[in-house]
Amino acid sequence: MISKTMTIRAARKGVTQWMMAALAGLVLAMTLVLALAQSAWADTAALDGAMDAVLTVRTNDAEDRFLGSAFLWGEVAEVAVTNAHVVGDAEEVRLVDRHGNEEVGLVIARDSVRDVAVISLAPRADGSTRRGLVAATDVAGLGLEVFALGAPLGIEFTLTEGLISATARQVEIAVPIRMLQHDAAVNPGSSGGPLVDAEGRLVGMNSQIADGSRMFVGIAYAIPVADLDRIVTGLIEETLLPFPALGLQARPVDRKVAAMLELEPHGLLVDGVKGGGLAAAAGLKPGDVIVAVNGTDLVQPGDLAFLIEAAQAEGEASLTVLRDGTQQDLILPFALAEADETATLGIKIRDIDLTTSGPERITSYRLAALGVMLGDDGRVKEVTENSPGLFAGLARGDRILAVNGQTVDAAALEALEITEATMLLVEAPGGGTRHIFIDPWGDAGGVRPVGGANVLDPAVVVF
Repeated sequence: MISKTMTIRAARKGVTQWMMAALAGLVLAMTLVLALAQSAWADTAALDGAMDAVLTVRTNDAEDRFLGSAFLWGEVAEVAVTNAHVVGDAEEVRLVDRHGNEEVGLVIARDSVRDVAVISLAPRADGSTRRGLVAATDVAGLGLEVFALGAPLGIEFTLTEGLISATARQVEIAVPIRMLQHDAAVNPGSSGGPLVDAEGRLVGMNSQIADGSRMFVGIAYAIPVADLDRIVTGLIEETLLPFPALGLQARPVDRKVAAMLELEPHGLLVDGVKGGGLAAAAGLKPGDVIVAVNGTDLVQPGDLAFLIEAAQAEGEASLTVLRDGTQQDLILPFALAEADETATLGIKIRDIDLTTSGPERITSYRLAALGVMLGDDGRVKEVTENSPGLFAGLARGDRILAVNGQTVDAAALEALEITEATMLLVEAPGGGTRHIFIDPWGDAGGVRPVGGANVLDPAVVVF
């Protein structure tokens, strides 16, 4: 009897303990739910507050054309910030906030290379201050939840959500900025709008959609807030040096080009030099390979932009180039009265297919067999329709200056045997120079020359 009573008491005690544990678990679960709800409410409030700092940008004329997005800058906002491509050449624009308040802002500074513009705001009549966006203190890391605010497709004050998918993407290798890559949906009209974190703090400014489509394809780019702060401050204080136009065309020395030149695959191969420009003043010539700036190697093609920017304060840079197999140092100035300092620096990359095909391969060709007829002066006097020479980009009046980096004359061209994919340095009738690839064993689906230029040549880098 005693044993049975003790067993019942033990069972009751166990049930009581289980119920207490279950109750404690329920209380903990409810606490977590409430905490998450409070967190979500806090984020919603923060994002709602961030949207108050967002502006739409319109032309200040009778046309009232929508241009893009902008946002108030800083704890006490006296300016708004947007992309330079949003305001274009406008001297003033009309800004509208989510509450319908309008005002005219003056575009007081812009940097077309870095794609940032600053718009001055008039003081409020009642003397009150505007509150803008404040920079996040933490560096945006991979996987950070972010929100794009703006007016995609003109749909005003829209918020989209995504994650940071890359933290240092140099989208244009001629621009010294490493962008934040994210997948919050942006579209035309989003440009100039802020990218913020879950607490409404500024992470960057949305500026570009991934190449290949005007519409969002899952990848967008934002200027990081650290770069943005440096650029905006420099523009306001007039301490930011404009990025120089060098006046040259070049292409990355990739593995295919390097094999033809018998070099290591790094640096930039000069295609052409603009007369009267900075590159011409430095003594750069078509066929040169730029391998270093101020003693620092160009490991990636985009390194040139950062090294040029770092050297600007000195007024010049030392370029290490390879010319005819020898290394030379040239001094590149950054100021020249006749140089067009307002031009932008842009780079385009071409992926060239030089693979060979066909089981019965002819081992060598003369230029004539490739459809290229030369005159006594070494210039091209005719290019046969649908020939490898035409598809390579040769045109009547062109003069071939070098083959795989080696200077050639008319006699050498007459005796030239092409036994593999070959790179030619060509001078057009107007004096412009460019490199082209001729490969009779490759895909014949090339591009046709128009006006002496290879119109689909995205590998060429324009500085």
